[in-house]
Amino acid sequence: MPNYRRAFVPGGCWFFTVNLLNRRQTLLVDHIAALREAIATTRQNYSFAIDAFVVLPDHLHAIWTLPPGDSDFSTRWRLIKSRFAKALPKREALSAARVARGERGIWQRRFWEHLIRDEVDYARHVEYCYVNPLKHRLVTRVREWPHSSFHRDVRAGLFPEDWGGDSAMSGDFGERQ
Repeated sequence: MPNYRRAFVPGGCWFFTVNLLNRRQTLLVDHIAALREAIATTRQNYSFAIDAFVVLPDHLHAIWTLPPGDSDFSTRWRLIKSRFAKALPKREALSAARVARGERGIWQRRFWEHLIRDEVDYARHVEYCYVNPLKHRLVTRVREWPHSSFHRDVRAGLFPEDWGGDSAMSGDFGERQ
């Protein structure tokens, strides 16, 4: 197995981008309950704090903080992806490589992660999560997108309901340009 260069900081905070294999599908929002269940079940055995989360039709962005002494975000993503895939009917076309490995054709094999460096980096990535549905022209206001922890943060008083973000944000956030 390849040795990916990943930052493993116990108790660290990371930003993630996780993509469907077929970026033209809408499985994540079509089966949002299954995704939520996969995340909740995984959190029962492998806890983590969800600092921000946004689910789009074909990919998602998340910011997690792991417990002190724990840096194993890869197991958590493997379990979430596996549980979500098992909840869906087997309808996808599979490549010979995926058949040989016993894999489903739901997710891209890997994910993109970025270790959050400081409070400015954290704020920038949270805002990126929340503005992402605007960036992809799925809504005209951040508050219109239902699959986002933005609504939780509004209720907590962290963001005003009419917050719109900046859809012209720059930076490498793990998405194709």
